[in-house]
Formats: sequence, structure tokens, C-alpha cells
Amino acid sequence: MIRNYIKIAIRNLWKDRTFTALNIIGLSIAFGVAILLSMASLFDLSYDRFHENGNQLYQIYATNQTVKGSKADASTPVPFADALQKEVPGVEKITRYLGEDVQVLHDGNLINLDARYVDPDFFTMFSFPVKEGKSSDLLESKSEVVLTAKAAKMIFGKVDAVGKTIDLLLEGKEKPVTVSAIMEDIKPQSSITFEIAINFKNQPGYAQNLNNWSHYNHSVYLQLQKGMTPAQFEKNTRAFTALHFEGDIKNAKRDGVQPDENGQYKQERLLPLKDVHFASEKSGILTVSRLFPYLILGIAFLILFIACVNFVNMRIAKSTQRLREIGMRKTLGAGKTQLFFQFWCESIFVFVISLCIGMLLSVLLLDPFKNLFSTETSFSTLTSPWVLAGCLLGILVITLIAGGYPALLLSRLGTLQALKSKLDVDRGNGMRNVLIVVQFSIAILMISGTLVLYGQLDYMRHANRGFDEEQVLAFPLNGKKNDRADLQLLHNELQDKPGILSITGADNILGRDKNGSTSTSVLGFDFKGRRISTHFLTADYDYAKTLGLELKEGRDFSKQFATDSLAVVINEAMARELNLKDPINKKIMDYTIIGVLKDYNFQGFDRKIEPITIFMDPSSSLNYAYIKVAPQNLARSYDQVKSAWKTIKPNAEFQASFLDENIERTLKKEKVMTTIITSGSILAIVLSCIGLFAISLLTVSQRRKEIGVRKVVGAGVSSITVLLTKDFLRLVGIAFLIAAPIAWWAASQWLQNYSYRIDLSPWIFIAAGGIALVIAVTTISVRTVRAALQNPVESLRTE
Repeated sequence: MIRNYIKIAIRNLWKDRTFTALNIIGLSIAFGVAILLSMASLFDLSYDRFHENGNQLYQIYATNQTVKGSKADASTPVPFADALQKEVPGVEKITRYLGEDVQVLHDGNLINLDARYVDPDFFTMFSFPVKEGKSSDLLESKSEVVLTAKAAKMIFGKVDAVGKTIDLLLEGKEKPVTVSAIMEDIKPQSSITFEIAINFKNQPGYAQNLNNWSHYNHSVYLQLQKGMTPAQFEKNTRAFTALHFEGDIKNAKRDGVQPDENGQYKQERLLPLKDVHFASEKSGILTVSRLFPYLILGIAFLILFIACVNFVNMRIAKSTQRLREIGMRKTLGAGKTQLFFQFWCESIFVFVISLCIGMLLSVLLLDPFKNLFSTETSFSTLTSPWVLAGCLLGILVITLIAGGYPALLLSRLGTLQALKSKLDVDRGNGMRNVLIVVQFSIAILMISGTLVLYGQLDYMRHANRGFDEEQVLAFPLNGKKNDRADLQLLHNELQDKPGILSITGADNILGRDKNGSTSTSVLGFDFKGRRISTHFLTADYDYAKTLGLELKEGRDFSKQFATDSLAVVINEAMARELNLKDPINKKIMDYTIIGVLKDYNFQGFDRKIEPITIFMDPSSSLNYAYIKVAPQNLARSYDQVKSAWKTIKPNAEFQASFLDENIERTLKKEKVMTTIITSGSILAIVLSCIGLFAISLLTVSQRRKEIGVRKVVGAGVSSITVLLTKDFLRLVGIAFLIAAPIAWWAASQWLQNYSYRIDLSPWIFIAAGGIALVIAVTTISVRTVRAALQNPVESLRTE
């Protein structure tokens, strides 16, 4: 029986090979894309899920009440972790965690590594497998370090690294340390990454800040004892906070700050490790949103849904050509169940072929997909038993619904009804029309999303940030000598080069550098009886000049004034924070304000410009060099700077990039979202048009006699074309009326994440509807115009 079903299915599919091909093409594309998108989504959702103690691991952060509302801060002072473990019950293990780049010297080579300063508990809390060396008591000594396999290969090549000595450049001095273990390379779906792990006590400035509760510079992770809940632990920390942050709480009360709903001015909170990758601050609380991976998964399902709708519509539309077959089968004794399985078998055959082709497409497109969407996903993401079971269940449901519905509709026809070729056309067309409306609603929704995302991304790319992006080259001063000495050597090497306009340095980077690093520093101080918080930056002379920052009043740092080491330059936001109408020559923290810069966006468009204070402290390090070059030949200027750096530091890596490249790296999430939504929109339209084209073929075929008669009585090509297309265009119009309000609401909600954003114009959504309409008209017209142009004699003779 099954063999008979298969033989008949193959014959029928080959007989209608045009529609079979359209179905297989649409479903194959949908399956291939859905597999890739599902892999990317599941990869993102799997972040930090591989740690054995994952359910007990948390990052601690504080919610601070301020005059401007609640603010979340994950930074802690050096003595915080030890005191918390001793004084608050419930801590099983705890580690401090500070991420910085560190320079490693070995055999005359200077290598820049991504470092993490951690405590010994780190490797017993987190599941990072050891490849070589000792597997316990890691980092118990200050003189040992742990490398990843990748870092060990960078330093030692293929030589065994365990037990070897390397020199860390810390605070301008060489510190010899021993490699005690080599870890497997960190999994890509880990929010905690490093190339070298160093004992936290080696952190620069550790000894000076050992008892300093006002210097915040690192985060803390802890493992709760079994039976201790996060809520109970947070409540237990209140006495601890009241004791160690008494001064901050007094200042908050003095400034008129309102406590939270529990009467707390500062509350320690826990963020589960599995949520760290998805957390962002909202109203002082780190809120978790997995919208992005679920959005990707949703697009995968929508694309599959559109392809399945095409299949259902074409099967129903083709059903009128198989009514006599159904009647004959019923006359010869075929039951409803047999007919159902016959037609369902045809559907399953199409789905199996499409699934196989889709899987092949996903394999062939995996590498381009990974590059396009900036993901490290692989097919191993789908090997979990739960994922495999979910995939099999999903495929079963899709084949049962998409293939079973048309089969059920045909098998339920009565014998006489089938033999007379009478089908409830209105009912079939009603379902078809609903599905077409849903298809194009999805397409218009995704096109609208594409236009909004592209508009916001373009705005963020080209908006005036208040500093020069295109002509300024920045790179880390990762040399062996003092940073300021290196900067002076750069001055000497480049001073006669015509393409070099100015050189300066600072301790923080704008945007993200080539390593993906970004940083900012914050300090607080009392001013006129209230607490002031400001970002701060240590810079060299000509910082404002090099970056093209505009002075609103006062002056910049100058070598002509020896007292500028005790001066600061602030931005307009800081002047407003200080509530000073004329801030020039006023003192803050014993420093004199000598200039006010116009506000510039040093963080990003997702937050408003905040106060910043720039110091010119000769004793502080400058981690980055900034070089402004002439616009005429940027490539030549880049090569000049690279050559100068190689002359100064022949063994140090040159990691320079222009600031516009740094800014572009900060937009990675928006770029990936735009690419995904755009790709999804294109696929949604293509798949919808495949279905529309197939149905237009059937419509023309069914109305061929009518077209011939109308041409005989004088109907023109345009009137016949309108007759054949108006019903479809009405459906697209209904889809637009449904999708536009939903798209507007979704876009306005998403844009709330940005302090600086585009205005939503009705033309965005009208354009989306127009694009869908034009594509639909073009698709339908391919066949309808041809039918309208055909000789009516041919149409009537065919009938």
C-alpha cells in the first residue's frame, strides 16, 4: 500500500512539475535559512550554560539611589570581596575579576594579551578545562599565571609552555612569572574570556588600594551556598552595605536623595551568570532581555510559515484539477483515510526532498552566514538531545499541518460532488486569501523593520558626535617604556612628516579598538554640599585639537602654563551638573577649571551625553596615542605612523585604527540586526511572490475562456490585466492596513532604547507597503499581461 502511495505521488508530482518545482524551491530555501537562523539563535541562547556550577554563580552589582534616580554599578573596591565573604552568610566562593590588556615579554618579543586579574577561587567556580599542567590550586601563588592554548602558541609556538617563565610588564617594570597550566581555548559562547589569567594581587595599584573603599575598578563573581536564595542573600547584605558605605549613604541623605521601596540608598544585588550576556541597565536595575536571539528564531519560523502557506495555497488551488480523480477513487471503494494518506504522502515527499536540499544549502552557506552575521555558531549547536527532539517535532508538525490540511480538505469531498467537479470555491478562496494577507502582512512588517533599522543605523553612523572621526588614528601604547616617553618618541619620529597634523595621548579609547576593548572611568566628589559624579579622562597636550573638540569658553591645556597640571577641562554637561553659569577659574577637587568643551558623544547613542572632566596629570599613564593626519592621503599617513612605531618598538604589535572604524565596531549589534531583518524581508518577499506567481498561473488557467470572451467583445489589455490583478492587490492593501500599525508600535518601542534616534515618519511604512505592492504587481503581471495579450482564438480553442 505504501509503495503504491509513493508511486502515485511521484507520478502526480512529475505531472505538475512546474508547481512541484516552485514548492520545492520555496521550501528548500525556507528550510536552509531556518536551520542557519535557528543555529545562530540557539548559539546566542547557550551563553554561559556550560559551567557545572552555573545555577549557583552570580555577578554582584549595586543599585545606587541618586538625585537623578537609580543607577546600577557593577564596579567594586579592592577590599569588597574579602569583606563580603567574611561578613555576609551564604557565600560559598568568591573572586574578583578585572579585565585589562597586559604586555608579555619573551625571547625579545613583546606580545599584547587579553588579561584577567582573578582570585584562586575563579578556576574552581567556573568550568574552564585544563589541557596541560596542574589542575588544582591554580593561581595560589602571585608568581604563576594560566594561559589559554591560543596564547601559549602565540608566545612559545609549538614548544611545551608549562613551567616556562615569561615577563609581565606591570607599571613599567618586568615581573617574571611561571606558566602553571594551559587551558583549553575559551568557548565562543562565554561572556568570561581571557588569554592569560593573573593573580589579582598583581593588579597595578593593588597594595595602595587594599583598604580603600572609594576606589572602584573591578567586578565580583560569587557562588552561593546551596539552599541560599538570591533574594535572601541580597537582604543579608544590607547591614554590610550600611557599615562599609556609611559615607555614601550620608551624602545621599544630605543631597535629598529618595530611598528605594525598601528604604535603601544602596542595595547589593545578584545577576545570574546565565543572564550576564543579556543584561542592560534600566532604571537602576540590570534587566535581562533575550529579544535578539528570539527575534532571530522568530524570523526563522516566519520564513518557514510563509513557505508552508505557499504550499497550502497551491495545493488547494490545484485541487480543482483532481476532483474527477477523487470521485473515481471513491467510486472504486477508496475511503477517506486512504485518500488522506495518498495526498499526504505527496506532501511528505515534497517536504522530505525540500528538507534534504535545505540541509545541503545550510552546509554550503554556513561560512558566508557566519561572516555576514558575525556569529561563531556551528552545527554542534543542534546536537543537544532536546534541540534534536524539538527539530523533529517541528518538522512533524509542519508536515502534518501544511501537508495534512489540503489532504483532509480533498479527502472529505463527497463522491458525487467530486465527479461533478464541484468544490466549495468560495471557502477555498477564503482560506487562500487569508493566508495571502498573513504572508504579505509579515513581509510588510519586516520591510518596515528594515527601513527603521537602516535609518537608525545610518543616523548613528553619520550623526555629528562632536569630534573628528575620519582623520584621527588611535592605537594602544603597549610598549616596554613609560607611555609618555613612547609618546614623545612618536613626536620626534613624525614631527617632520607633512601628513601628520598633531599628536596626543589619553588613558581611554573612543569607541572600540581593534581588540574590541572599550573603557571609561568614573569618579565622585563633593561640591557645594552635594555629591557630583563625572566621567574622567587623563590626556596629554593637544587632546582637544587632535580630536577636533570645540571649546565653548576658556582654553585648552598649554605648555605655556606650568600650573596646568592642577587644571581641568570640562564639558557642557559637567558645567550643568556643577550648576555654574561661569565655571572658568572655579575650583573642583582642588583643580582649576580652565576650559569648557562643547558636548561630544564619548559613549554612544543609547545614552545621553554625561559629564566628563579631563585632567592633564604628568604622573598618570597614557594608554592610547591619537594622531591626526591630513585627509589627502590617509593610507600613506597610516604607513608613516606604522613605520615610526616599528622604529620605536620593533617587537611590539601595531594595533592602530581610525576612530570611525572604532565607532563602527560599537554598532555591531545594530548592524547584525539590520542584516538579519533585511535578509528576512527579502526572503519573505521572494517566498510570498513564489506563491503569488503560482496562484496567478492557476487563476489565468481557470479564467482562460473568460479572457478570450472578453477580448472578443472588445476588452483591452489594460482592463483584462486589472481584472486579473485587482483581487490580489486588494489583499496586499488589507495586509498593509494590518501590518502598518503593528510595525509602527514595534519600531517606536525599539527606538526607546536610544537617547538619540530618528523620528518615525508615516512615509517609512507607506514606503514598505509600496515596495510590497510594486513587487506583488510585478509578480502577478508576468503572467496576467501575457494572458491578456494572447489571441482570444487560442484561449477559446484551448477550452
